[in-house]
Amino acid sequence: MLETSARLLRLLSLLQTPRDWTGAELAARLAVDVRTVRRDIDKLRTLGYPVDATAGVAGYRLGAGAALPPLLLDDDEAIAVAIGLRSAAAGTVAGIEDSSLRALTKLEQVLPSRLRRQVGLLHSATVTLPAAGPAVDPDTLTAIAGAIRDSHRLRFDYRSHDDIASLRIVEPHRLAHNGRRWYLVAWDVDRADWRTFRVDRLRPRIPTGPRFVPRDPPADLAHYVSQGTTTDAYRYRATVTLLTTIEDAADRISPAAGLLEAVDEHSCLLHTGANSVEQLALYIGLLGCPFRIHEPPELAAAVEALAVRLLAALDSRTPFGQTHRE
Repeated sequence: MLETSARLLRLLSLLQTPRDWTGAELAARLAVDVRTVRRDIDKLRTLGYPVDATAGVAGYRLGAGAALPPLLLDDDEAIAVAIGLRSAAAGTVAGIEDSSLRALTKLEQVLPSRLRRQVGLLHSATVTLPAAGPAVDPDTLTAIAGAIRDSHRLRFDYRSHDDIASLRIVEPHRLAHNGRRWYLVAWDVDRADWRTFRVDRLRPRIPTGPRFVPRDPPADLAHYVSQGTTTDAYRYRATVTLLTTIEDAADRISPAAGLLEAVDEHSCLLHTGANSVEQLALYIGLLGCPFRIHEPPELAAAVEALAVRLLAALDSRTPFGQTHRE
């Protein structure tokens, strides 16, 4: 009886992976014959687990039921889930903090002591910082994800960074998250082009629109999102050569602040943006490495003005606003 129960749990664990299993594959994994697999499948169905038989080659998968079945995880999966739940408790999705903590408490109660110690050790050695980005409504994320899955057009009210409200109609493609903010990558129907939207600035209108045929997205989607959120979204877009290695620059510059492009082993290009050239001048000047400005021309003027003010602050004999140069 104990052997049969253990085999059923092992069978349930296999069926919870997102794939179809043939009877022969399950038999090989469980070290039994196919007839025993069929009997065990029938037992799981009797216990209320919706095991579906797939068409074509005889196979099985675990379907969706009326109740959530026990979730069987291996050691690595259990630790990953625990870490993810603890991170979600301090993340950027509003309203799931308490749910994440409750789920984490339930998980830790049933973890074997060896795994509980590993999770506890990581928790004790980690300081969780408050989320840096604005929180988004989980219902908004769910609505967007559902429209992406079903290829339904999405209508939403949107407020831009300069506080201009508009109604947008899009064909949603993917959600993106950079650790600070959530973004939606979508084809804007009215503008006939791809756009990146901040999720915390949009409010979906329900119901969604008609179905659409998905388009081919930009070739490098990650690069497209990074460019749209670090340069294209701002009034001023800057290109600067940093006289340091791209590895050193990557240590100094967050991926959310700009895009880096290697030039040679001693220099790289930084593409970044801001709504103020003064902010750009200060940010680039504080990177701690030599640089050369390519664009925009307003940035060069802002850097020169900043240099004058800084030099004047060091020499009280120099009238404020004048340069040391002869």
